[in-house]
Amino acid sequence: MSRSATRDPVHGLLLLNKPAGLTSNRALQKVKRLLGARKAGHTGALDPAATGMLPLCFGEATKIAAFLLEADKAYRVVARLGSATDTGDADGRVTETAPVPALGAAGWQRVLGQFVGEIEQVPPMYSALKKDGRRLYELARRGEEVERAARKVRIHDLRLLEAFGDRLVFRVRCSKGTYVRTLVEDLARAAGTVAHTAALHRESVGPFRPEDMIDLAEAERLAAEGPGPLRARLLPVDRGLAGWPEERLGAEAARRFLDGQAVLAGSPLPAPGPVRVYGDGEFLGVGEIGPGGRLRPRRIIRPGTSG
Repeated sequence: MSRSATRDPVHGLLLLNKPAGLTSNRALQKVKRLLGARKAGHTGALDPAATGMLPLCFGEATKIAAFLLEADKAYRVVARLGSATDTGDADGRVTETAPVPALGAAGWQRVLGQFVGEIEQVPPMYSALKKDGRRLYELARRGEEVERAARKVRIHDLRLLEAFGDRLVFRVRCSKGTYVRTLVEDLARAAGTVAHTAALHRESVGPFRPEDMIDLAEAERLAAEGPGPLRARLLPVDRGLAGWPEERLGAEAARRFLDGQAVLAGSPLPAPGPVRVYGDGEFLGVGEIGPGGRLRPRRIIRPGTSG
């Protein structure tokens, strides 16, 4: 890649099918170099052993990363029944074993059904949450365990795919903040056994489609042809907000919005809350509808950068 290409601004979203064995940040840095991007971030880290959809944000798209973190996610999960590990996954040390109940598919689906809806989870010690300024996984690696408060999450759907011997496979669609490793442990406990997560693949994040993902090997192949082919795979900045209500502004209101000023919403009787904002067909950013239909800028996207 030429030095001039690396200085080009790059704006948009790339849905990486993260391979196993890479941290989310390492995967981000690899793609950032391939694109020659100046500014980059990811939304919703995956464990190194996990695979699947990792939305990467470049340039102006980093301004909507926080909103993507709020999105629901879907996973395909393989659980190994009968053995628990200290990390909750296959990389950990076995800490407990127990017989596997012969529940059959119907019995396991009944167990899964108990967890649909709002539930409480205690975050695992092997997580990036902080306690007194220290990451929990740092404490766990030193053999320390601290008390963690339970958190409410929502399980929208839990569907059994396979139940045979000590192998349980299911698909889950859940809210942000859900720890799948903890869900596997809780499911096993409800069935009278123990388990750990053997494999985890994230199939979707928010409105993004699995078929829009790109493998790292394919990204490397495209980048070898020059900056254009890989950059052509970038999605527009507003794609991650698909499904949000939108407001369309006239020229003067759009100019004031881009200057950081509150304006009157373009639609009559708009519902309060966050909206996508457009002017002359171009995505201008994220706004918040307040009292009296006032539209306040929350994130402004520079004209000509939304893809």
